Amino acid sequence: MRVRLIALGTKMPAWVETGYADYAKRLPRDWAIELVELPLAARGKSTSPAMVMEKEADAMLAAIGKGDRVIALEVAGRPWSTEQLAEQLSHWRMSGSNYSLLIGGPDGLAPRCRAAADIQWSLSPLTLPHPLVRIVVIEQLYRAYSILNNHPYHK
Repeated sequence: MRVRLIALGTKMPAWVETGYADYAKRLPRDWAIELVELPLAARGKSTSPAMVMEKEADAMLAAIGKGDRVIALEVAGRPWSTEQLAEQLSHWRMSGSNYSLLIGGPDGLAPRCRAAADIQWSLSPLTLPHPLVRIVVIEQLYRAYSILNNHPYHK
């Protein structure tokens, strides 16, 4: 199983890169998690948020691996407890599929990205800054891994 975390935004603050890297390195190599950072579309006075989101959607949809199951990180998605995420990961590993998780930018995900998703997952009803979402996702994936492997991290 390969998980591709497709996130809008490059040049993240050092605390984001450090936090993400810390949890990513804790995962074993057979849990291949790849971070794909895509540049934000240019924003200006003459561009509407909808136009920006459509340009970003083109890049995000192109970054999805062929045949990947798609999971959109959305406030309105399904909330999972960490234990439920661990169950999901167990099913994902058994399915033999690869997965692409989509993290939108400051304006969120374009409707086309949400429509392309097999699942919409909500980390919280709160609106989280998109850089922070990367850290929350990788930490929760590590925590779910620790549950599945009876590792004491979750306790």
